[in-house]
Amino acid sequence: MTDTDLYQDGQKPKGVFSTLVADGDWLYVKGEYKKATDSYTTALTVKPDDKTCFVGRSKCYLRIGQAESALQDAEASLKEDKSFFEGLYQKAEALYYIGEFEFALVFYHRGQKLRPQIQEFRLGIQKAQEAIEKSIGSPSSVKLKIKGDLSFLQKDEESAQPIAAIQNLATEEKQQSQKTPKSEKTTKQLLGEFYSDKKYLENLLKDEDLVKGKMKGGERLQDVIQGCLKYLDGCTEFWNQEKPISPREKERKRSKPRHCAPSEPAQFLLKSLDDIDAELASGNSEGSLKKAKKVMRMVQVWSDKEMPDKKEVLGSLHSCIGNALIELGDMDQALEHHQKDLELAKQCKFPDAMSRALDNIGRVYAQVGQFKQAIEFWEKKIPLVRSGLEKTWLFHEIGRCYLELSHHEEARDYGVRSVAAANEIADEKWQINANVLVAQSELKLGHFEFCVSHFERALTKAKLQEDDSAMNVIQKALDEAKLHLPQ
Repeated sequence: MTDTDLYQDGQKPKGVFSTLVADGDWLYVKGEYKKATDSYTTALTVKPDDKTCFVGRSKCYLRIGQAESALQDAEASLKEDKSFFEGLYQKAEALYYIGEFEFALVFYHRGQKLRPQIQEFRLGIQKAQEAIEKSIGSPSSVKLKIKGDLSFLQKDEESAQPIAAIQNLATEEKQQSQKTPKSEKTTKQLLGEFYSDKKYLENLLKDEDLVKGKMKGGERLQDVIQGCLKYLDGCTEFWNQEKPISPREKERKRSKPRHCAPSEPAQFLLKSLDDIDAELASGNSEGSLKKAKKVMRMVQVWSDKEMPDKKEVLGSLHSCIGNALIELGDMDQALEHHQKDLELAKQCKFPDAMSRALDNIGRVYAQVGQFKQAIEFWEKKIPLVRSGLEKTWLFHEIGRCYLELSHHEEARDYGVRSVAAANEIADEKWQINANVLVAQSELKLGHFEFCVSHFERALTKAKLQEDDSAMNVIQKALDEAKLHLPQ
């Protein structure tokens, strides 16, 4: 018996919650996001309020481009526990991908205060701040809306940064006259892309709790907002009287050729990568492969000026192509593309991409039964792993490969490391997997007492999870192991 027998497709009752969630986690790791979503959804019919399950499904929704659904699940995970840091991070991520950079920044900050040791929150703060700064030059890229509870800005100085960004937008221009046009239609026509920002600021003034807050420099938020509105009114009057522009002429002046707008390729690529992932997740491997190759041909002819991160983008596309080829059963070609992804990641010194490529190369080797090569690449990935969950399954998979090679001591050692990592994140389903791996290794080594001990630990966890399927298989293995004990 192998521990994979416990979770093999077709052997899991759909009502067994822990098995379904473990299946979802593993499918997510393998990049099968649509299947993972289905597993989480079925699991939620068993335990409708499980917050970790909501987070898992939210992550899948993000990967297949359904950011609104991801946000709903993230909020559901926070319903009972507002300090659930995984839910806070997922909500921030969903808001970021929707384009609500200001609110994303707030929740990244909240999470960092709760878990300052988790660098994902720090990276989230950084990318949200950068997105806000970039959106200042092109307000159409971010549609500002007033939604949710803004009263937390009153006491949280760091959370006032969205307003600071709007203030910077206003002060970049020269001061003009301060008269307001009579017609709202004229105002909308003259301000163009800035009109939605003006309406947003006017709505902010209606929030009495918000406007009482202060900036880091001591300025009242109410004064800042009124100053911005005053400036926009002045600009509107100036453009109306001194520099009238017809809508057609304004549109002509705004438009830029593709080679002058690096943001356009970036937006195209983000959408394309989402589409490629969505095709693969839905089971359309051929469609995903075809689209990835088409996008790669386009990227290859772009200049470094148009695409500053060209090598990183090409690496991502090689990864997408490799994953599609795995699903199509072309392991040789898949391996070639994942190796190209690794080469580009090394050139860019991009750890996340290196980790991704090493993971995929190991996966290809493991699937074709070349366990020694799988171990070689997966062990190179270990220093790049950041999350506890990823560390747990990586140790587990390396241990399984050693077990297949009959290197039982190495299998036992990696199983112990997987147990420790699972205990660290208090993940009971992986505690089951890891203890089973250790028990199987100890059985092969002839250490029957240790074998029985780990099977018993796995059985205890399975009972806590109310996982009948796992309990039955582990109990059978435990009974067989006890036969080897001295009478």
